[in-house]
Amino acid sequence: MDMPMAIESPATGLIALDRRRWRRTLFEMLLDSRATFGGKRPVIEDVQRKPLTYDRVVIGAMVLGRVFAAMTQPGERVGLMLPNVATVAPAFFGLSAFGRVPAMLNFTAGVKNLLVACRAAEIRHVVTSRRFIAEAKLDELVAALGAHVTFIWLEDVAKGIGTFGKVRGVVSSWFARAIHRRHSAGPDGIGVMLFTSGSEGLPKGVALTHANVLANVEQFLKTLELRSDDSLFNPLPVFHSFGMTVGLVAPFSIGMRVFFYPTPLHYKQIPAVIADSGSTILIGTDTFAAGWGRQAEPQHFEKLRVVVLGAERIKEPTRKLWRERFGIDLYEGYGATEAAPAIAANTPLYHRDGTVGRLLPGMSYRIEPVPGLDEGGRLWITGPNVMLGYMRESAAGQLETTADGWHDTGDIVSVDDDGYITILGRAKRFAKIGGEMVSLAAAEAYVSQVWPDEGHAIVAVPDERKGEQLVLVTERREANREDLVASARAHGIAEIMLPKRIVSVEALPMLGTGKTDYTAIAEIARH
Repeated sequence: MDMPMAIESPATGLIALDRRRWRRTLFEMLLDSRATFGGKRPVIEDVQRKPLTYDRVVIGAMVLGRVFAAMTQPGERVGLMLPNVATVAPAFFGLSAFGRVPAMLNFTAGVKNLLVACRAAEIRHVVTSRRFIAEAKLDELVAALGAHVTFIWLEDVAKGIGTFGKVRGVVSSWFARAIHRRHSAGPDGIGVMLFTSGSEGLPKGVALTHANVLANVEQFLKTLELRSDDSLFNPLPVFHSFGMTVGLVAPFSIGMRVFFYPTPLHYKQIPAVIADSGSTILIGTDTFAAGWGRQAEPQHFEKLRVVVLGAERIKEPTRKLWRERFGIDLYEGYGATEAAPAIAANTPLYHRDGTVGRLLPGMSYRIEPVPGLDEGGRLWITGPNVMLGYMRESAAGQLETTADGWHDTGDIVSVDDDGYITILGRAKRFAKIGGEMVSLAAAEAYVSQVWPDEGHAIVAVPDERKGEQLVLVTERREANREDLVASARAHGIAEIMLPKRIVSVEALPMLGTGKTDYTAIAEIARH
């Protein structure tokens, strides 16, 4: 079969990327921004309401980075396991300053997945905080990991720095660029290690170069036209690729203030904090936005001008709630950790409901046909933001490079004549029933139309007679198949799209990234 032709984004000719802004390291970006916006400019804040300026972040990075460097090896992947607090910035940039690779660990993933992640990337040291571990009740997790890694406790580091260390940090900050150059592997070295969510299997390490991350920052910022006088509210954890690139790195690159909130699950508290922080930009997922929207008053979101949601499809009830109650359009985006992560986005200028927008500038795609599917195909992407490669537990510490720079997203999509992308489902989330291919995402979407007030997930389990059968796991207590069948007949929906069995649960299992945990859903469906 001939390889489908690569197609550029329609946005490519409209938005030019400045190569100089992403052909540098993450720490060089920080130093360049300090020079541009001034060391006294506040750039990151959290619920403690003690903003950090560029100067304080750079000094903190030099102090912490020197300690980390004394305990680790050049190029080593060093685990970073912290919540959304301002301290993340000097720790993250401190590792980068001295040529270490921040490996962002998902502390909500459970012991098994974290051990897999640490083995895959050969993580031997993990930076974290005693206070965080105690407040998050992660003592058992630390005990289990402790047999495999050495913890670097920020409280212990702080105690050992002393006056001389602080003065040395200030002086080092004046010569930070020269010090960094002695340790840096350059823009094409691994800048950060993230991990796939584990929603469909064991986590894999995703090696992103400095240039990958900074190219994606440029792509996202220019597409959304974000400015230095904006203020971004980031409730997404930094182990989430969206929370890391858009929620941490992007604000530093353009002098945009960012407010870190420790968890997106505080539905009652977050609307008031958004208002109080003066945020104009909000990032999140549909699940989180629906929760915030139900608790908020219109005045809480008065200053918001752009709300971008990713990780899952925006449901129509969520879109309707935000439009009617707050007068705000939700812009759906699409990404993958392997793309650092943003791939496509709707924007105020180019917006089409039901799609994930158009491919970001500088990227190309191709669609490969999938046997049995009449519509759409498998999406492959390439561009300056596509990862260097994977690290897997089965080949610990070995980089499996991305062939020819092309990444198979594993998503089945269609693209219209104007370049808008519609996600039809994951390639792994299609079932073969009686010889026909059925999209589990489409089946879920139909159930959500019938019962819009609850969460639903559909998985396929083996069926001796038809190969596979669909099982609905739902938060609706009184769900029954007869109602679905009656509605399907009234709307001309084929019965093959309907679940054979229904299991009711109190709440759908969710990952810390806001995605549905389909591995856990499948376990529920099989029992």
